[in-house]
Amino acid sequence: MAAPATPNHFGVPWPQFNDGLSYHDTVRSSDSGLSLIEFYSTKYKSSAPLQGWLQRINSEQIIVDGSVVTDPNTLLRVGSKLVYHRLPWKEPDAPYMIEVLYEDGDIIALNKPSGLQVLPGGLFQQRTVLTQLQWQANKQGTFEADQRPHPVPVHRLGRGTSGILLCAKSKLAKTCLASYFADGTSQVGGKSSDSSKEPRKIAKIYRALVSGIVDNDKVVIDQPIGVVKYPGVAKGLYVASQSGKPALSVVNILERDLQRNSTLVQVQIQSGRPHQIRIHLSFVGHPLLGDPLYAVGGQPKCLDCDFVDESFAEDGGYQRPSKPVPGDCGYHLHAHQLALTHPITNEVIEIIAPLPSILQTAKEAGEIGITQQTTA
Repeated sequence: MAAPATPNHFGVPWPQFNDGLSYHDTVRSSDSGLSLIEFYSTKYKSSAPLQGWLQRINSEQIIVDGSVVTDPNTLLRVGSKLVYHRLPWKEPDAPYMIEVLYEDGDIIALNKPSGLQVLPGGLFQQRTVLTQLQWQANKQGTFEADQRPHPVPVHRLGRGTSGILLCAKSKLAKTCLASYFADGTSQVGGKSSDSSKEPRKIAKIYRALVSGIVDNDKVVIDQPIGVVKYPGVAKGLYVASQSGKPALSVVNILERDLQRNSTLVQVQIQSGRPHQIRIHLSFVGHPLLGDPLYAVGGQPKCLDCDFVDESFAEDGGYQRPSKPVPGDCGYHLHAHQLALTHPITNEVIEIIAPLPSILQTAKEAGEIGITQQTTA
């Protein structure tokens, strides 16, 4: 069945500064005898360079067993409790209003705006979808009243990607939806025949605007996706890699714009690798229009990816990378349609997120214009 219309929005403006963060550690036997500076500069090298950690210690941001310690050479003992307080900071601008596309007692589907991160990470620790969901649940009293967990996203969309984001409102729904996404990814590259595979319980269709004119009306991309070292991305950058994990995208051409040298495409992903659509389309020679990161071939645009800037920012952490990173926006990608088997009722639900104007075909734009005129 089609999801019922729920023209509903929620969101609270972001405070100027977030609340900062606290990171807790317990000294293990393998770390016994290390100095405070050795512990942090080696275990959390991706957070700050050596001089940055020295600044944090001198600024009284480290507590050892309940007491502030400012001597970086303090030796640590097994079992000691460490706390690093990251000072509050002003996060980059991000939208905060979120549209609800569908909601029942178990799931909620949101229309995530481009520029809003889904989960905390990097500079965005407060300005996320998860935070707005928490605030909304507390506002409605559901969290304190019946002790039910607040809704949580069960998959991710890139910060620059807009469209349908599924969230679970119960533990059972979270478990089921997570398994749907995992099953879809695990089937890609498997040895079993198509006839032996169970019907997929979730299907996602995206719209994207790519650079250049795609010749074929349909393109199937099965390029594996792996990870390479990259400045500013602690866990590495996902790229096209023959040694990576299987991934499958099916691309259908909707409209070609010869004048602007661009192509409007529809993409159905059979797997859920990070940045899969951006990587796959760039791999076949058609990066997303405006993508600051990926170039033709499914690789990053910068070539000196081993360079790391050892200078540090005001809070002791690394300076923001001068090279593009995955969270940078500018591309046009929208999770447009989603069909899933409801995790509790087993009904088939179809959800549609309205298209941004730049991702509409000429026919769709005309139909929307006619509708707006008749309802005015």
